Amino acid sequence: MSIESAVDWKGLRRVGRLVDLTLQTLQDNVRVGITTRELDEIAARFIARHGGRSAPAIVYGFPGTVLISVNDEIVHGVPGDRRLEPGDVVKLDVTLEKGGYVADAARTVIVSEGTREAERLVACAETAFAASLVVARAGNRVSEIGRVIENEVRRHGFSVVRGLTGHGIGRTIHEEPSVPNHYDPFQQEILTEGLVLTIEPMISAGSSHATEDENGWTIRTRDGSLAAHFEHTLVITRAHPVILTTSAKAA
Repeated sequence: MSIESAVDWKGLRRVGRLVDLTLQTLQDNVRVGITTRELDEIAARFIARHGGRSAPAIVYGFPGTVLISVNDEIVHGVPGDRRLEPGDVVKLDVTLEKGGYVADAARTVIVSEGTREAERLVACAETAFAASLVVARAGNRVSEIGRVIENEVRRHGFSVVRGLTGHGIGRTIHEEPSVPNHYDPFQQEILTEGLVLTIEPMISAGSSHATEDENGWTIRTRDGSLAAHFEHTLVITRAHPVILTTSAKAA
């Protein structure tokens, strides 16, 4: 969607802040021994208390409130009885609706102390996102975002997972345009001022290919390698994009 009024800004900022606070609440509770279902229940209570709703549950019937993916699971992990162990690489993905607006963000955290590879992988997802902000400006092609992300990920010796992309957002979860994490020379869309979208590098320490579990939700790396995910919802401008899902003053 595109922002067209002060009302749009207000609504998007409100839901974006709730997404950010929910992610921080989840991260604060990630610890050895807790189950992913227990984390989901913590998030559900927090979201309800602040007037939000799980957009994946509303739109797609997701069997949980937030998406929690561990180790080789890239995205769409279903909360359950799995207990977190030291070194687990945990993707926390929160997409919420509030007041008719939707925002989406994700971060990857390591339980206790992780391996050097895990730490490098998590850092790479964040640096790839940061690098993409330089080209995420009105007038540039959407494909420039994927080009920069892919180059940054390869520079660190990792792989972009194919088939998983960022997307337009605002009134529902997935809107146009698709925002791939790799360069697609055939993608001709131009970023326009006021466009609201997500940029979300999803990367692997090994294979660039993914597979879906029998539960119809969880997507994991085909070769069992570790995966990381980092995401924000932002507004395109002619300068630096405005990040809606962070409390950082610089955004």
